[in-house]
Amino acid sequence: MSYVLIKNGYIYDGLGNPPFVGSLLLEDENIKEIFIGKEVYKLKNLENTSIIDAEGYIITPGFIDIHRHCDIQPFYGTEFGTTLLSQGITTVVAGNCGFSMVPIPLDEELSKEIYDFSEPVLGKPFREIKTISDYFSKLGNINLPVNFATMIGCGTIKSSIKGFSNTPFNSEEIKKAVSYIEQAVEMGVVGVSAGIMYIPECYNFKEDYIRMLQPLKKHNIPWCVHIRGEGNSLVSSITEVIDIAEKVRCPVEISHFKSCGKNNWNREIFKAIDCIELARKNGIEVACDFYPYTGGSTSLVTMIPPQLIKGDIKKILNSFETGEGIQNFRDSLKYTYADWDNYALSLGWDRILITGVNHEKNIKYIGKTVADSVINYNFSDAAEFVGYLLNDEEGKVSIVNMSMCQEDVDVVAKLPYSCVISDAIYAETNMPHPRMYGAFPKIIREYVNERKIYSLETAVKKMTSMPAKRVGITGRGAIKVGYYADINIFKLDEFKDNATYENPKQLATGLDKCFVNGKIAWSKNKVVNDSCGKKICKN
Repeated sequence: MSYVLIKNGYIYDGLGNPPFVGSLLLEDENIKEIFIGKEVYKLKNLENTSIIDAEGYIITPGFIDIHRHCDIQPFYGTEFGTTLLSQGITTVVAGNCGFSMVPIPLDEELSKEIYDFSEPVLGKPFREIKTISDYFSKLGNINLPVNFATMIGCGTIKSSIKGFSNTPFNSEEIKKAVSYIEQAVEMGVVGVSAGIMYIPECYNFKEDYIRMLQPLKKHNIPWCVHIRGEGNSLVSSITEVIDIAEKVRCPVEISHFKSCGKNNWNREIFKAIDCIELARKNGIEVACDFYPYTGGSTSLVTMIPPQLIKGDIKKILNSFETGEGIQNFRDSLKYTYADWDNYALSLGWDRILITGVNHEKNIKYIGKTVADSVINYNFSDAAEFVGYLLNDEEGKVSIVNMSMCQEDVDVVAKLPYSCVISDAIYAETNMPHPRMYGAFPKIIREYVNERKIYSLETAVKKMTSMPAKRVGITGRGAIKVGYYADINIFKLDEFKDNATYENPKQLATGLDKCFVNGKIAWSKNKVVNDSCGKKICKN
C-alpha cells in the first residue's frame, strides 16, 4: 500500500457544493479518507505516507473532457498527454462528431477516402488498426498519460459500409450499422456520436438514425450529436435530434451547442434553448456542452455544399482542377440552403482562417484568412482559392471559423445542464485552435476570475462530475471516498491558459500538481509520469 496525504487545502468536491478547508488521504489509486477542517486528520502513523502541504491551494477532481478528437494519438506515444495534463485534464473521451478511428473497411481505395476525410480532424491515420475489437485491445496494452474512453461514430460507420454515398441506408446496410454499434457497446464505448453536418451523415434521414440507434434502447448510453446545422437551421436541427432521441428512448447530448452566423447572434440561441427546455420538461434527457471560445474549428471540406458533392467527395475534389468545376463551386455558394450552413454567406471569407495543410508549398496560407489569401496570392476570388487548396491537399485542410458571439457563448455557459469541453482537433499544424491547449484553465481564468460568469464551484462541477455523469463514467469526477484519486492542486490566481489564436501552441501554466489514479503525473509545469492513465470501458 502507498499513501499520500494532501493537507489543508480548499477542497472543491466537483458536485457544486461550497468549498471547505480539509485534507485528503489517498491509498494507492483511490481516495481513502476526507478530513474536514484544518489539521484535524490526526493520523497515528504517517511514516509510510507522502505529505503534500496544500495550504492556500485549491484542490479539485481531475477535469474530464468528453469531447476531444484524440482517437489516434495514444498509438503515436504519450506526448499528447502534455497538453492535457497541463490543463488538469485527467480523463478524455474520443470518437466524437461521428468521427471515430474505427471501423475501417478492407477496401484500400475506400479506406484512403475515409482517412483523407478524417485527417483534418483526427490527424495522421494509424493504419494498423481497423476493427473495434482491435482498437480496444491495443488501447489496453499501451501506456496512457490520462484515462481514455471512446465513442463510436455514426459517420465512420456509414462511410465504412457505403462510402460517401448520398443515398440512405437500405435494410441490409442498416443491419450492418446496428451490428457495429452493438459490438461497440459490448466492447465498452461510453456513447455513440453523430456528425449530421458532415458527409455522409448529412444525407441521412431521421428514420436512418431511429433504426440504427436501436441498441441504445437497451443501454444507458448517450447519443452525442453534432447537429445538422448550427446557423440558420439551428432550431430545426435541435428539434430533429430531440425527436430522434424521443423515439429511440436514449439520452441525447448536443455537442458544442452554439449559434453561428452574424444574422443569428443574440436571437436563435434562445429559440433553441426553448426547444431543449420543453423537451426536458416532457421527460426527454437532453443536455449540451460548449467550449469557451467564439471560434470553431473543422475541415475546409465543410465549405462545399453537400448538394454539390452528391455523395462523391473524390469526384468533386478532382473537379476543382478545371475552370468548370470551380465555376460550379462558385455558383453553389450564392445560395442559402435549408439543411446546410453556407458560411460563405452567413460569416464571410474574412472569418475563415486556414490552420492546417500538408504540402510545404501551401504552408504560406496558414494563419491567413481565405479573404486575405485571395488578395495576397492573386487568386480571382475565394472559390478559386478554396478549390485550388482542397484539390491540391486532397481535402486535408483544417480551418478556424470565427462563427459565434461572446454573448451567445455566455448564455450557453450559464445553462444548468451545460458542461465544458475542448473539441480539440488534431490536424498536424503549428496553428491549432487554442482550445487544444487552454479550454479548461480558460474557464477558471476568464469565466470565474475575470468576468465572473459563475462561481468556482459551479465551474469545477461543469468540468468534473457533470461530464462524468453525462457519459456514465463512474468513480471519477468528484472528491468522494472510494473514488479514483484524479486530483488537481493549484492556486486560483496562478492557473491560467496562455494559448491564443495568434500563438496557440502555448501550454497552460500554474497547475502545481495533477494526480491520475493516485500517482503524480504532472508537477511544477512538467510531466513526471506519462503512464498513469487507464482505458475506461462502460460497465
